Amino acid sequence: MRNTVRDLRSSRGLSQGQLGTALGVSRQTINAIETERYTPSLPLAMSMARFFEVSVEEMFHVDEGPAGDQ
Repeated sequence: MRNTVRDLRSSRGLSQGQLGTALGVSRQTINAIETERYTPSLPLAMSMARFFEVSVEEMFHVDEGPAGDQ
């Protein structure tokens, strides 16, 4: 699953630590999400979307393979 978290965070001049603090998670969690090693829970994804004032669908994009495989 691809995401635009790094771009959104950078555009607001926030560090990973600052974003983590604002969302109640660690800097390491933000790093793992940005590097696509971790897919956040739905509640965290929704919190992130609210924080950045975008929809979850705008932040996270499912990579679809042939015939809609994921």
